[in-house]
Amino acid sequence: MRILGIDPGSRTTGYGLIDADGSRSVYVASGCLQVSGAGLPERLGMIFRELSALIEEYAPRELAIESVFMHRNADSALKLGQARGAAICAAVTRDLPVAEYAPREIKQAVVGRGGADKQQVQHMVRVLLKLSDTPRADAADALAVALCHSHHGHALQQVAEASHLRGGRLR
Repeated sequence: MRILGIDPGSRTTGYGLIDADGSRSVYVASGCLQVSGAGLPERLGMIFRELSALIEEYAPRELAIESVFMHRNADSALKLGQARGAAICAAVTRDLPVAEYAPREIKQAVVGRGGADKQQVQHMVRVLLKLSDTPRADAADALAVALCHSHHGHALQQVAEASHLRGGRLR
């Protein structure tokens, strides 16, 4: 299954695509959308159009996106939420299911520690996907979102299979 991971931002939106097959994940593409424009509406439109084009080109089956977190600045959180909305709309208009993950959940899935820093995430993304170069921070974060979604789906599949083997009941 091809998964598109998104690290939303009103100035830089990271994207990462992987092909996931059970516990195996293979790198497809990644990068950063440098969003320009005088105002927020223009930048949101650019996020929507650019992600729509990526979805058209790579044909992912699912989209995974980082959820909004409140750090220090409420205005930044609102802009981040609007950037997420533009990305989610690009997916939903193409009938892609959308999964959302908290930053700590993503770091836990990829690094093994919810409080990992950006360099640790970049390193583990490089190792897990067997990349020759370290991706930019926003692209690495987007790949980490896709990996988190892949791991989550694989775990649910294992639970379903275990339940089926035990006559439909977990013990």
